[in-house]
Amino acid sequence: MTMDISNDSPAGDRPMPQVDGVTHRHVTVRGARLHVAEAGGGEPVVLLHGFPQHWYAWHRLIPLLAADHRVICVDLRGFGWSQRTRRGYDTDALAADVLGVLDALGLEQVTLVAHNWSANVGFRLCQGHPERFSAFLALNMAHPWTPHRQALIHLWRMWFTAFVEYPVLGRLVLRHWPAFTRRLLRRAVADPAVWSEAELAEYVAATGASAAAGQALFWQYVLHEIPAGLRGTHRRRGLTVPTLVLGGALDPVIPPALLTGEPYADDLRVRIVPGAGHHLPQERPEVVAEEVRRLVARG
Repeated sequence: MTMDISNDSPAGDRPMPQVDGVTHRHVTVRGARLHVAEAGGGEPVVLLHGFPQHWYAWHRLIPLLAADHRVICVDLRGFGWSQRTRRGYDTDALAADVLGVLDALGLEQVTLVAHNWSANVGFRLCQGHPERFSAFLALNMAHPWTPHRQALIHLWRMWFTAFVEYPVLGRLVLRHWPAFTRRLLRRAVADPAVWSEAELAEYVAATGASAAAGQALFWQYVLHEIPAGLRGTHRRRGLTVPTLVLGGALDPVIPPALLTGEPYADDLRVRIVPGAGHHLPQERPEVVAEEVRRLVARG
């Protein structure tokens, strides 16, 4: 594995959103130059964004944590200001990227927070490398032990994936149909007014720029994770890292019914946030910050 750290400003053809107190760097890991946004100091907390977003998804949470935590927001390979590569978008590869970032930054153990699709990466990391994570907060995503029957009943909620996962169609939709991304974001929250027009415009533009990575993320899930899930591969893997799954009572994508099941976990809790939807970092950043502090304190 080749790794180096550079502190220069990130390059790109789009302007970087600004958040007070946030600095930026790039870390080269496994052949890709990955963007990292950082703020604050203290116990390290690593934040992994979901789809269709990037590090800026945490901009409402960062100021709530940065006073006494080192907040580290990673742009996944191909998203935001991280390098786009032809391969490397399956869950195991993305998990290896995160471990590479931790190594490059000299972080032996961190608290991990991951939202929607990245929470799958978070579970894989905590199951495979529990010594690197003191605690895990999974936002708006089912854990690996959700009963198959429950997943099938709610499969219709993932209708939008049919427009994204196929190699040609998905890239065309994400690159040339901005209304699709805008609708995904607005319909996923309990109150669409939680988004500002500037936020929606940023994520729409970012999704168009990262269309190939977005499509590849979904397609690799279809190729690898769905068959593995049907075989029960991941369900048989235990989880020793203290974990909280935080969901929204009004989440139209991952409703509370999908957060059931008996996990192979030593310490896994589920909490449902009333009146919230699928984007808790946007809708309830104060609740997310509260739970992060509790997890850090427990560690």
